[in-house]
Amino acid sequence: MEGVTQVQARISEIQGRFVHRPASTSANWASAAAAAGLTGTSSATFSGAGATASESAVVAEAQKYLGVPYLWGGTDPSKGLDCSGFTQLIYENLGIELPRTSSQQATSGQAVASLAEARPGDLVFFDHSSSRAGIDHVGVYIGNGKMIAAPQAGEVVKVQDVGSPTVIRRVLPAQSAGVPAMPAGGALAGVPYADLFTRAGARHGVDPSLLAAVASKESSFNASAVSPAGAQGLMQFMPATASGLGVNALDPTSAIDGAARYLSSLTKQFGSTELALAAYNAGPGTVSRHGGIPPYPETQNYVRAVMSKAEAYR
Repeated sequence: MEGVTQVQARISEIQGRFVHRPASTSANWASAAAAAGLTGTSSATFSGAGATASESAVVAEAQKYLGVPYLWGGTDPSKGLDCSGFTQLIYENLGIELPRTSSQQATSGQAVASLAEARPGDLVFFDHSSSRAGIDHVGVYIGNGKMIAAPQAGEVVKVQDVGSPTVIRRVLPAQSAGVPAMPAGGALAGVPYADLFTRAGARHGVDPSLLAAVASKESSFNASAVSPAGAQGLMQFMPATASGLGVNALDPTSAIDGAARYLSSLTKQFGSTELALAAYNAGPGTVSRHGGIPPYPETQNYVRAVMSKAEAYR
């Protein structure tokens, strides 16, 4: 893998090509991009959904776009790139498909527990916005506490300190990353969002199988679901509940973490998983008024169905 020093040298090389070329002019940038070979395609050859992609290949591919201006919604390096357009382009060039947005990309691949375990080529995600919960930024880890990312308007793709990422994901095949394969959610292997359930469950002390069962019952794992009553997302939060929890109901990472936090609080409040589920379905006030699971067929069936599904996932 080329080291950080070589990455910095690449920055100087690219910036040197753009001397006396005003960045404010799209035509000038397009000309400079063409001169630098920023065509949006890789000169390397890969086959079979990234089967031969490697850590060094990801870093080298990311280096190609150092100096490209940030452009919100940008996916064409001759015009500009945003953070997720940048990462999507890199991996697409290496034969690996990623979703378009950073929040969607944060569900790809496998979870990496900490920065100490991160490898070059891993994706590092952040929640920088105070106005909405959930992932809103992504970069490519290159080792030694550094990443390459498209930061924000007025800046360019550049090397930055990683800091403290909210989520780290490994999308390279395990054999390409040079590390043993990580289990995709343990007993939840094959279940959508398995790693997010496992991570949120561990963080808030909730059984990941229970979280998966709630998502299955609530939305059939549809992160864009909206019920006739207005409940939203994977975990079907009503807007008022989501707002109170600081959750973006339509962001899977935020929704699952919020559901785990909410179920943990309800379990502590009512003393059992069954009552917590009843409160999740019918509301805490309803459970308190009835002194137990309310005598509503919908809620009673909901509790039974989720408990049964959770047991099947274990």
